[in-house]
Amino acid sequence: MSTRPPQIVDHALELFAPLGALRVKRMFGGWGFYADGLFFALVARDTLYLKADAQSKAGFIEAGCTAFIYEREGKPVALGYWSAPEAALDSPTAMAPWARMAIDCALRHRTPRRPPARRG
Repeated sequence: MSTRPPQIVDHALELFAPLGALRVKRMFGGWGFYADGLFFALVARDTLYLKADAQSKAGFIEAGCTAFIYEREGKPVALGYWSAPEAALDSPTAMAPWARMAIDCALRHRTPRRPPARRG
């Protein structure tokens, strides 16, 4: 089995290039994308998904996007990620507002880090 990311991961990195340094991590049979430690996008089943919430979901629905849903114990589970709009896959410029929306969503929902435990 190849450890090389699928072509869509490389394409997504090109689309996200204006965001600056990104980290891509293999996870759950797919790939996760991080900007400044924020998990904002994933590739699963050869589809790029972007993080969305109640504030941003309507834009994805209007653009004809679909929710990322998987099955756990025979039941569908939605994680709050939506497929990227087709037009956004054409260029970094077209992707920019969607990527920014996903990062803004990740910022709204990030959990504060706990301070390290004090020894003493």
